[in-house]
Formats: sequence, structure tokens, C-alpha cells
Amino acid sequence: MNVEELKRIVVDQEEEHRGIFERETIIERDTPDLSRYLEHPNILAITGVRRAGKSVFSHLLLKDKEHGYVNFDDERFIGFEGKELNKVIEAFNELYGDLDLFIFDEIQNIEGWELFLNRLRRTKRVIVTGSNAKLMAGELATHLTGRYIDFTLFPFSFREFLKSKGLDIEKKDLYSTRRISIVKKELEDYMSYGGFPEVQKFGKAMIMRIYEDILLKDAVIRYDVRERRTFEELAKYLVSNFGREVTYSKLRNITSLQNVHTVKNYVGYLQSTYLIFLLERFSFKLKQQTIAPRKVYCMDTGIANSIAFGFSKDMGRYMENLIAIELLRRRAYAEGGTEIYYWKERDAEVDFVIKDGNNIKELIQSCYDIEDPVTKKREIKALLRASMDLGCKNLHVLTWDHEDEEIIEGKKIVYTPLWKWLLSAVS
Repeated sequence: MNVEELKRIVVDQEEEHRGIFERETIIERDTPDLSRYLEHPNILAITGVRRAGKSVFSHLLLKDKEHGYVNFDDERFIGFEGKELNKVIEAFNELYGDLDLFIFDEIQNIEGWELFLNRLRRTKRVIVTGSNAKLMAGELATHLTGRYIDFTLFPFSFREFLKSKGLDIEKKDLYSTRRISIVKKELEDYMSYGGFPEVQKFGKAMIMRIYEDILLKDAVIRYDVRERRTFEELAKYLVSNFGREVTYSKLRNITSLQNVHTVKNYVGYLQSTYLIFLLERFSFKLKQQTIAPRKVYCMDTGIANSIAFGFSKDMGRYMENLIAIELLRRRAYAEGGTEIYYWKERDAEVDFVIKDGNNIKELIQSCYDIEDPVTKKREIKALLRASMDLGCKNLHVLTWDHEDEEIIEGKKIVYTPLWKWLLSAVS
């Protein structure tokens, strides 16, 4: 490809993005300030599930600065090679002069991209985006060895979802009966439709399109998956069984795959696309933690709802999945080192264990209807047992709409409605 052809692509893509910012209501994301990582020549890698809004987010970071932009997830780049990437810089130089800032979307589609960035980062400030964790982190880590910063962007949080609906919730609104009823209704929609920005614009039909693109473009093609049908069946099973324990041997038994190693690879591919994530069972014994079943969650409840078809019948599981997503988001956005697990012992289970360093910071139980006596007895019994086993006094139950505090067996248990917890400050 020659420089003139690249100029046409650059100008076309610039006009497309300018049109988005002129036509659409752009939602400012509730993320930490990442611009500080671009004060000097450096690479900021923004990863996350496909269609989470990484490109728009990158432009927002540089909205007051002149910068170049190329999206390599464009059919015109088919056959483009890494040795030609310097022509991209030539195209920008001829169009706009010597730019200092660049955004490269999905540059990992071009073989040899990491070597190009390794050279470019010495004099330029660059944002790269990607929807595959292993390819981005693995290649960057290999060739840049600590000379970059990575950040994971999630689909809309509940607060961002409300903003997209024109609802900017202030602190006083948390005490308004009318506003609370609106927020709770929106929470049901958020759990049902998920947080992908395009779904808010084009409707639920977009969910399956995003799901299919994730499987095909970010997994099947990228990893050259040969047993495509089996891989898709495995993905559907895992997404449908969110909030449940899985093992690689069990997954082998329910698929036509004969090798546990292949199953493990396939699950890894799905994790690398950010479609699913696994939580380990907490144990003070590392070996027990490693061999225990893991719980699987879907990165977006809208996808889970579209695949599993059980939203109205199983609100509790969707609520648990939403909490898992939010906990991961808070960990990523706080740029901290907390770890998230679940806990289980015989007939007792606690949904989330939050570990900070060597300390268990918080135990969180998800319960849709805590006012049911049988349910409450089971959930609180597990929470108290885990509290004793793990030495944690910060006990939290997230409910649909019940709010209270009580002392049971000398320990304080706080009940918080899900909507209120989602709108609370990042911990």
C-alpha cells in the first residue's frame, strides 16, 4: 500500500469519527485520569471487550490535543504488513505535519506491530487499543518490558448507563422516592440489556451481533480455532451457566473435545476476549485454591440474557453476575491490587471475597430476596461461617431493595440495595 492510499484511509476515518462526535451524545466515562501517562513519550494500552467504547474513550483523552488516528480493524488493511507501518507516519506528516500524539485502534491485526511501536515510543506518545488481552499484554510485555501502561475499559457502568438515558443522579436523588423508583426501573433494563454503548443506541438486536463478532474476530480467527462449532457450543455453555462452578474435566465431558488441555486453551481464548472471566475459590492453601472449581461470569449481563433466556425467572443470578462485573471494574479503575474470589465450605458459600494484600477486606453476599426467612438463614449462616474462617468483620449483603443493619452473633451485617451500591463512590 502506498502513502496516497493511506492518506485516503486516514482522512475517511477522521471524518467518520468527527461525525460521531458531532451527531452523538458522548458519555464521559467514570475512569481515573489516564492523560498523565501521556505527558512524556510513552505507550498507553487500552484493552477491553469489543465495542466497549475504547476508541471514543481514547479520543476523549486527547480531545484538546492535535493527534492522529488509525483504525486497523478495516478491510482496506488486509494484507498490510508491519514493515509498511512507517508509511502511516509518513501519511500523517504529509497531511498534518509532525504530530506527537497517535491513537492506533486494533493495531495488533498487523503482524510486527509491536516492533514498530517499540521504535515509535521513543519519540511519540501513543494510545493503542485492543480487544484481546493476551495478544496485547503478551506482545507488549515481551517487547516493551515495562515501558507502557495498560488499562482495561469496561462497558457502561450503571451510572454511565443512566447518563446515556439523560439521568444524571446526584447525592440528594438517593433520598427521593420518585427518583429511586426511576432508578430501580432503569436497573432492571440495565441488567437485561447490559452496558454496551451501541445497544443503548440501536437496541437489543445489537447484542447478538457483538457476541458473534467477539467469537469470530477475537477468538476463532485470531487463534485459528479449527473445531469452530465445538468452540461456539462451549462459549454458549459457559455464558449460559454464569455464576456457577465449572471444571475443565466437566467441560470436556459435556463437549466432543477429548483433551482437557484443549478445553483449557479454549476457555483461555474466551477469557482473553473478555467475554467471560473466572473467579477462583479462596483458600489459605494455594494448592487447594488451584485445584478447586472456578465460578464463571459473563462480562455483560445483556449477552448473558440473550444467550441464557432466563432473565425474569432468575433475577438473583443476573444480580450476582452484575456485582461480579462491578467488582472487576472497581478493581481496574482504582488501579489497585485487590483480588476477588468466592468462598465455599461444605454446604455454605459466600459469593465474593475481597482480598487486599494479606488481608481479607470484605465479604459480600448477593441475595435478591433477603426477606424470605429460609433464604436469609442460609445466606447469613454462610456469611458468619466465612467471617470466622477468614477473620473478616466487614460483612455486606447486597439486596434488590432491602436496606438495614443488624448485629447477629456479635457481628454487624450491612444490607444495601444493589442500585445504591452501584451508584456509590468507587471503593
